[in-house]
Amino acid sequence: MADLLGSILSSMERPPTVGDQESRRKAREHAAKLKKMQEHEKRQKVEFRKRMEKEVTEFIQDTGQMKKKFCAMGKLERSILHDVVEVAGLASFSFGDDEESRYVMIFKKEFAPSDEELEAYRRGEEWDPQKAEEKRKLKELAQREAEEDAMRGPAMVNPNSNYKDKYSHLIGKEAAKDAAHTLQANKAYGCVPVANKRDTRSIEVAMNEIRAKKRLKQSEDDTPGSSSS
Repeated sequence: MADLLGSILSSMERPPTVGDQESRRKAREHAAKLKKMQEHEKRQKVEFRKRMEKEVTEFIQDTGQMKKKFCAMGKLERSILHDVVEVAGLASFSFGDDEESRYVMIFKKEFAPSDEELEAYRRGEEWDPQKAEEKRKLKELAQREAEEDAMRGPAMVNPNSNYKDKYSHLIGKEAAKDAAHTLQANKAYGCVPVANKRDTRSIEVAMNEIRAKKRLKQSEDDTPGSSSS
């Protein structure tokens, strides 16, 4: 009986020591402090959301505002603001290279930014609609000119004036018109008679005959007694 009672007493939990009591007290204080911080953060989130809801509502009601830029804020705040904007039916984007400088811009749906405008903000530049419009027009003009050049095909060299108009006062309108029909555009040499282009051998023969006649005439002139006194 005595042995049974002793085993029961030994198995019972011993009273806590002074060290155990101090550890439990610190643990309770830490848990209370943590709960207090969580409640404080929760209140801050609620207050921040209410403030953002108020600013977004004022932005919607202001008909003169198309977009609004907020100050740099942390990731949690940006997340809350994006959620508020989405609920309000607006568009929002975050910009900034590093976490400390990132900020949010919101836009009304009817004034949603273009890709060019978003790219400007991502580069850290201010958006200038007038310069962007000028750039767009220049781009369209260059594209239109390129398309027209492609439709025209290779460039052709044309004479400065119309053949039949230039020589009609000398050979008559009908003759000039007929002569104009015998011409063919040539990119390197302007206009030459078609017959000349087709029969180059006859031209060479004619030129040789002319040279031969010139040589014959020179030899006759150089012969003593050939000229009259």
